[in-house]
Order: sequence, then structure tokens, then C-alpha cells
Amino acid sequence: MKVLVVGSGGREHALAWKIAQSRRADRVYVAPGNAGTAADAENVDISDSDIPRLIQFAKRNGVGLTVVGPEAPLAGGIVNAFNDEKLRIFGPTQEAAQLEGSKVFCKQVLRNADVPTAEYRAFHDAASAITYLNERDNIPVVVKADGLAAGKGVFVCASREQAIDAVKQIAVDRAFGDAGNELVIEERLEGQEASVLAITDGRTIVTLPPAQDHKPAYDGDQGPNTGGMGAYTPTPLVTEEILRMIEGQVLVPTIHQMKRSRRPFRGMLYAGLMITAQGPRVLEYNVRFGDPECQPLLMRLQSDLLDLLDATVDSRLDELDALAWDPRPAVCVVMASDGYPGSYERGFPIRGLDDAAKLPDVKVFHAGTAISDGKTVTAGGRVLGITALGNSISAAKLQAYRGVKCIRWNGAWCRKDISDKALEYER
Repeated sequence: MKVLVVGSGGREHALAWKIAQSRRADRVYVAPGNAGTAADAENVDISDSDIPRLIQFAKRNGVGLTVVGPEAPLAGGIVNAFNDEKLRIFGPTQEAAQLEGSKVFCKQVLRNADVPTAEYRAFHDAASAITYLNERDNIPVVVKADGLAAGKGVFVCASREQAIDAVKQIAVDRAFGDAGNELVIEERLEGQEASVLAITDGRTIVTLPPAQDHKPAYDGDQGPNTGGMGAYTPTPLVTEEILRMIEGQVLVPTIHQMKRSRRPFRGMLYAGLMITAQGPRVLEYNVRFGDPECQPLLMRLQSDLLDLLDATVDSRLDELDALAWDPRPAVCVVMASDGYPGSYERGFPIRGLDDAAKLPDVKVFHAGTAISDGKTVTAGGRVLGITALGNSISAAKLQAYRGVKCIRWNGAWCRKDISDKALEYER
């Protein structure tokens, strides 16, 4: 089978790398891809937003399955367009993708499905939101742009002043464009965050091992939110008991509610959760593989990923055997460009990639990279995801940072504490 992976980041590199290992994968294309996917698959010079050209390519090249990585094409209706052309594609429809595309819609689904989440209010303008904040006794709060903002439209606010400033950035300064047409203000939950990803064909749910992302830019969860500075799996924060609770109280009722609302969900459902003293609470849903959670998850997956995606599209998940996993934990450390998540320069040559690739149990997934004059150069904010396996979380962390030490470019940086939250459980 020929497979087309849509996207250009670390998640898409991991997907292409894992799909290419399938005995059934004849050729794996990535559109548009990056320098890493060029080595592990075949890049196609088509933007992930150019749905007509992607359809044309899939038809001309006999692509048997298209796998969508990023959220924007899903929210833009790529699955609907491929379905109209009788082309097989993994991912939710545009209607179902609203779970990620609109924070307000997501909150309504959670409320209607009786899924535990933070109390919230939605607003169409800055003035009413600021009035609400001035009248509200309980601060801190979280302020969110309604639409897609590449993981950056969320402000965790400790004071009323911070919350009002966040509202102004979203709704007045339009820092996130049309994503700020509406905004959500919700109570700030206390606890640790975890990510639980599940693949569903609308009837059967296959839950993947829990992971933990690191959203803030700097060590100790300081600084602005990013798309994710690293992740590890499994996380001891989510015990087997809590995972069963998440499946029964979060995932299953959400899938049922989507079916009742005539927006049946098929694809990857990613629950961003706060594990509170009262139990798990949903912070948000994503409708695709997490980035960077995808990278350590696929490092551990021993089952055939193509079989899993294929069965989802055909509503055959109930026919598959249980997934097989490497028992060792995996840690992914994101190396970023100087200035990220703000503005940054591109085009710096990356050194040491071959040295990192020689390390045992290490895979360097490319995110913001390109090839220029035969050299691999930086082309984004999050540049690489150095991912490693180890016999313990601390061993996996050590091996990942060994890979980090091999790699250099002008302005490279990373968090130094990825997975440290888990170490207290290992003592």
C-alpha cells in the first residue's frame, strides 16, 4: 500500500518513520515534510493546506491511505474532501474536528456529556469578558482563544491584571487572528497535567499509554506556553485505576455525545487532562496525534501502525489484537530556535545529527528543518525532538540528553527537566 502523511513537523516524521516499518507499506510520501522525512520517506512539495492538490496527488499515485498530522487541515475539512472523492483517509471530519477547532464547542460537548471539566464562561467581546473578570471573586483563571492558535492561545493567569491582559491580547490586539473571535474564561484547576490518546472508529476505543507533555517554555514550567517542549511515556501520574476512570468517564461519553450530536468521531482523540485531588478533569481535546507525545509513543509501539490506522478507517478496530508495547519508557526532548515561542531566525546549519543517530535507542525526529545547499538547516521554532528509550524514565532521559549534547546550531536551546516530574515515583 502507498501511504501519504500530511504535515511537516516532528509528529509527521514519527508517523512516516513508523508506517514505513510496516510490511504492507510499499511507499510512504510526506507532504510537505522536512529534512528528516526526506531521509525516512519521500517528500512531496505540496502544502498541507492545499487540499485540492493533495487529492490530485493521492489519485495520480494510487495512494491507499492518507494520514493527517496537523489540526489545521482537519479543521479545514480535508477528511470531508477526501471522502467525497472516495479516497481513504485517517482523521475526523470537519464537523467532528470542532472538538479542537473551537474551545466553546468542546466545552458544550463536555457539559452535555457530563464529562468532568473546569467551570467556564464564553465571551464574544473583550468588554464583557473584562467586566466578568472585574466582578469575579475567584482568581486565578485560565483564558483561552476559542480557535486554533498552534498551542499558544492559552493563558494561565495568577492575577486579575494578567487575565485582563490576556483578554486584550486575544480579543483586542488579535494576537491569534480569527481564533480570538470568541474566548473562554475558566477556573484554574490544581494538579498535574497528563495526555491520554485514544484511537477510535466511532464504536471501539483503543487507549494508548498515558503521556505527559511540557507546555511552558522553561524549566520548572516557567515562561510562556509553547506547542510542547518535550514529553515522556508512560507517566506514573496516571495509574491503571485512573486510566480506567478516564476511559469510562471521559472518552466513552464523549464519543457517545458526538454520535448523538450527529458528528460521529473517527480518528485520534487526545484528551488533555488535569489530574486533580478530585480525579481527572478535561482541559481540552485535540483531534490528532499529540506533538511531541506522538514521538515517544511511537518509539515504544511494537504493533504495526499501518494496520491500526487502516482498521480505524474501515471500522474494524474490534478485530485487532491488543497493541504490543516496548516495556521501556521513552522520553522526547525538543530542541528549539532562539526566540521561540516568539520570533526566531531560520537557516542555521545543524551539526551533529549523525553523531546523535549512532547512539543506541535514540531517534532524532525532525520538526522545523529543511535542506539547503545539501545541508540540514533550521526552518522552524521547534526544530528537533530527540527521543530515547531506557530501562527506567531516568535512564531514558539520560539517553535523550546524550543525543541533545551531540547536536548544535546557532541559538539552539531546550528545557533540561523533561520527565523530572516522574522521578519522584522512581525513588
